[in-house]
Amino acid sequence: MLLACTGDTTNTPKPKGYFRINFPKKAYQTYNADCPFTFDYPVYAQIVPDKDKNAQPCWNNLNFPSFNGQLHLTYFGNFSLKDYNDMTESARLLAMKHTIKANAIDQKLINYPDKKVYGIYYSIEGNTASSVQFFLTDSTKHYFRGALYFNERPQYDSIQPVVKFIKKDIDRMIESFRWKN
Repeated sequence: MLLACTGDTTNTPKPKGYFRINFPKKAYQTYNADCPFTFDYPVYAQIVPDKDKNAQPCWNNLNFPSFNGQLHLTYFGNFSLKDYNDMTESARLLAMKHTIKANAIDQKLINYPDKKVYGIYYSIEGNTASSVQFFLTDSTKHYFRGALYFNERPQYDSIQPVVKFIKKDIDRMIESFRWKN
């Protein structure tokens, strides 16, 4: 019996753990404010007007309070061809700015000709500030952009389940997106 107690009795630290994330049930409501577009968004998210000093009408933040994240939404209407080209190039540059920290950046074309909704969806993997960015346009007078950010230091392995969960909400938003006129 005494021989059993002679082993190494030093304590080994427990590995770092993360909190369990309880995801809410998927349910959606329609955004139908005094803006030239409408879309579905999750009931567990809140749309609040953008409070930035340069914010324009129809600029909103879709807040996910239980995940400490925001989807920044901006809208521009009635623009020139040069402005349109500048906005699409700016969206590309903002997404590609994450290449330094990103493991991968996937681009997916958005094409709903029956609704005149076109755009590009950028899925950014890795320890980046933004995990998803996209823009939607009718190519003539409407331009809508979204970018997902978390109010945390990026640690992709810990936020990956949340990003995956919210990506489904963003996909629903894009699929249900319509211009009002």
